[in-house]
Formats: sequence, C-alpha cells, structure tokens
Amino acid sequence: MAEIDIRMIFEVLPHRYPMLLVDRILEFEHMVRVRGYKNITYNEQIFAGHFPNNPVLPGVYMIEALAQLGGAMILEPGEFSRKTPYLAGIDKAKFRRPVIPGDRLDMEVAMLRHKRNIGWVRAEATVAGQFACSAELMFSISSDPRMFGSDSSVLHV
Repeated sequence: MAEIDIRMIFEVLPHRYPMLLVDRILEFEHMVRVRGYKNITYNEQIFAGHFPNNPVLPGVYMIEALAQLGGAMILEPGEFSRKTPYLAGIDKAKFRRPVIPGDRLDMEVAMLRHKRNIGWVRAEATVAGQFACSAELMFSISSDPRMFGSDSSVLHV
C-alpha cells in the first residue's frame, strides 16, 4: 500500500492532538507489519516539563507511539468508531538512546500472533539508524460499549 498521510491516519486512529504520535505511515500490510514515523519537535507539550532546558522524549511516549502505529496495522479505516485497540501489556522494553526535538522517530511494528480480540506485536524505534527502543506489546480490541447503549463502565471484549 502507498504511504498513508495524516488525513488517512485520522480515519484509522481515534487519537488527536496532543496524543496522536504517528505523523506518517510509510509501509502497511494489514495484520502483518507497518512502518511509520513521528517527527519530534520542541513544540510538543511534554517538553515544557520533561525536562526544561534538556528536552527528552519520555520512554512511555515512545511506547505509546509504537502502540498507536500497531493500532493502525490492526484497524481498517473508520473501524475505530466501533472498535478500540487498547494496550494491554508491555514486555521486554528496552531504551538505548535519548530522543530529542529535531529527531525523527522511525518505527516498525510486526504482528507476532493474534487470536480473536487479543494479539502480540514486536515493536522497534530508531533515530537516524540508531536503536532507540523496542518492546513486545500486547493489545486487546474492544467494542465500544456506547454503540450498544450500555451505561456500564465494563468494556465488552
């Protein structure tokens, strides 16, 4: 599939500013693998406090960016109005390089396995070819209970 720009990403992911952490998808194979990136700019809200005069992207933001890219791999356009992928687990997380404003966080996510509404992916991020972080992520796809008129706070999986 051709590159997926920000307008199409809006159709695939429910996230919006300031939490949308994928700027472009470069390669896409539904339920197989996806490659994309996030441009890191000093304008990100997180840098006001992490850390003033020494801005460093928190590791949890890198994991979230990888999880969002993985979500784009498993949802079809418009599907997030009926289903939501949730990050359900993080294993083998490693962080090796600080990510700072001006960097481009290149990311790749590949499906390890899935069954029904649960799956596992391998995720990795680099900056200028240098390893930044990696993890194995578990996801759960839930139906949106608001679609079915439920007042319950329990998600129907």
